[in-house]
Amino acid sequence: MVLGLWQADMGWTPNKVTLLRVGVGFAAVSLFGRGGWANLAAVGLTVAAIALDGLDGHLARRKNLATPVGAQLDILGDRMIENVYFTYFAVVGMVSLWLPVFFFARGAATDFLRGLAMRAGHSGWGANAMLQTWWGQALVASRWSRGIYATLKCLCFCYLGLELALTRGPVALLGGLAPDAHAAIRIGAEVLTGLTAAFCLVRGLPVLAEGWRYIVGGGTRRGVKKEMPEAF
Repeated sequence: MVLGLWQADMGWTPNKVTLLRVGVGFAAVSLFGRGGWANLAAVGLTVAAIALDGLDGHLARRKNLATPVGAQLDILGDRMIENVYFTYFAVVGMVSLWLPVFFFARGAATDFLRGLAMRAGHSGWGANAMLQTWWGQALVASRWSRGIYATLKCLCFCYLGLELALTRGPVALLGGLAPDAHAAIRIGAEVLTGLTAAFCLVRGLPVLAEGWRYIVGGGTRRGVKKEMPEAF
């Protein structure tokens, strides 16, 4: 009830929450590397940013405010958050440079195919959705898939942030750890980032598989003629 009153007073919409989420994510990354306690604050903001990702979807469903523009804005917010976090951790040497490159390439490819689908008159959901297979909808659009992906990203970003705060640099809050402890912490980071990247790839496969038909079909899919104007 308190959340409902706060939403009513502030006039929050899903798009506003998405923009706030991006701002919180950038604020978190800006705090990383500024000392142990700043790193911990950044971890807290990271949790808030991921929580806001769930809130905008909740508002869209509750207030019946889901729109194609809102869906694209939500995807854009996801891309910005993923890229800024993984790029930062790659720059400071905590993950491979290929990790942000992979997320950028995967996002660019799937967004390009979604754009072709929209030009051909397909939306992101409903009977006219781009993804027609049950497995594609389950992997990409289902709540359990989105929930697992959000959880993996949250765990990954928070784990790396805690590693930075507690064990790295001259201002580490837990200095003097044994080499075996450092190695174990590093293995945990590699496992989490690997799982996150793997699930990201799995969620992108249905879009790549079904979206490819828009390229080979010249902008059509399953006999659907392109009726939308060129200037989209």
